[in-house]
Amino acid sequence: MSFVRAAASARATRVNQFAASARRYASTEPGAQKSSNLPLILGGAGVAGLAGYIYLNQFGTKSTAAPAAGAGKSYTPATNTTSPLDSSKFIDLPLKSVEDYNHNCAVYSFGLPDGQAALLPVASCVYLEASENHPNALRDEKGKPVHRPYTPVSPSDYPGEVKFLIKRYDDGKMSQYIHSLKPGEPIAIKGPLPKIKYEINKWDEVGMIAGGSGITPMYQIVNYALSDPNNKTKFTLIFANVEERDILLRDDFEALKKKHPDTFNVIYTLSKPADGWKGYKGYVNKEMVMQHIPPPSLGEKAKVFICGPPGQVDAVAGKKNGMKQGPIGGILKELGYTEEQVFKF
Repeated sequence: MSFVRAAASARATRVNQFAASARRYASTEPGAQKSSNLPLILGGAGVAGLAGYIYLNQFGTKSTAAPAAGAGKSYTPATNTTSPLDSSKFIDLPLKSVEDYNHNCAVYSFGLPDGQAALLPVASCVYLEASENHPNALRDEKGKPVHRPYTPVSPSDYPGEVKFLIKRYDDGKMSQYIHSLKPGEPIAIKGPLPKIKYEINKWDEVGMIAGGSGITPMYQIVNYALSDPNNKTKFTLIFANVEERDILLRDDFEALKKKHPDTFNVIYTLSKPADGWKGYKGYVNKEMVMQHIPPPSLGEKAKVFICGPPGQVDAVAGKKNGMKQGPIGGILKELGYTEEQVFKF
């Protein structure tokens, strides 16, 4: 299933609509490698670590990406210039549709009022929470609502709905709850919650390291950047999963790699590969980083993004400190990267 679609007419329309009002901020498979003994726990939330709420107009919102969920067609961008979402409170949105993606993931589309677009800046996410208007609203042990951050896979200007690729975890209360929802039932959403302001061509090279469902913010950024004809930044993504069937958005990344061979590459590694797998085997290790991620010697011309389960983030870049980035650690510290060069989602 591919989410990458051509939408030239939509891009041209959106450029004209936002020109006066929006600020734009933005290979062959390697041989098998020995597994690292560093932990990679491919479970947990795909997005975490938000510094706080920042107003929408501080970030760029213009998207030139195509629709994300099997539509296979170009679309007419929404014309609203302010987001119907609210970063200070939860509002209810109805579930419009559910599209199975793989053995434990599905695309959930939630309706936006009056055909409006979410206008989420890049890079940002939202909180999803069980609605108080749902008869079986999810609550924690203290009776408080459970909420989790998720990054949409639909473009910022997509009309009438916002889409999420959500993985169901056996021990994930929120993901289990969302997977139990039926079309027409509500979810509460709060956002946008900006993470890092992405600006086109701010860096010469960007390295991305992701695990499991931590791929969604990487997809948001790289799809946004590569759709800009002025982009010169080179992106390299190392994507770690358990099995081959767990690789999310693979068709999309392969399409982007084919379309932008000079500015995008993706490398996969599996901790439990099947016989015949020709990519990397094992967890993300020092050798992979040294071979594929831009070196720290590039200084301010390089940036490394990482998003994944805590075990992976800790091993590669050091633990986050709650809502803060925390000191650099792990593989990246060993290799000489600075805190300014690394961002942990």
